[in-house]
Amino acid sequence: MPIDRSHDLENDAERERLRQLVARLGDAELSRPMPADWTVASTLAHAAFWDARAIFALEKWARGVEPPPGDYEPDDVSWINESAKALCLALPPRAAAELALRLAEEADAKIKALSDELVEKIRALGPFSISRAEHRREHLDDIERALGASGERRR
Repeated sequence: MPIDRSHDLENDAERERLRQLVARLGDAELSRPMPADWTVASTLAHAAFWDARAIFALEKWARGVEPPPGDYEPDDVSWINESAKALCLALPPRAAAELALRLAEEADAKIKALSDELVEKIRALGPFSISRAEHRREHLDDIERALGASGERRR
């Protein structure tokens, strides 16, 4: 019986949503402040960072090396997010947005290429999520709310 690969469709949908957002926002919108001293662009860079971490873990699994859970999904990520914030904010807005899209594409391609056996193994081990869509959706929703609340027009 084939395994559930609905995560691929969810990843595709949120990645397309990201692509549309990146295409329509100018630097002014990308520089728009977000809660907790983030910006739209740095929030996208944050998502890119977590996709890069997923790529790191996926590449290990592809080589037959099982990464320890702390390598990819530590219990408390607040220190990671706060530590990476300065780097995310330092990126030029357009570069952050394009990086988010590029790493989303790469992570999703690696997930699609996983064998059914490896998908089942990763799910069984937890807590790594092969649904990158969940994290993207959370931040894309936050960005849409922030831009909608600002009353700014998008191009």
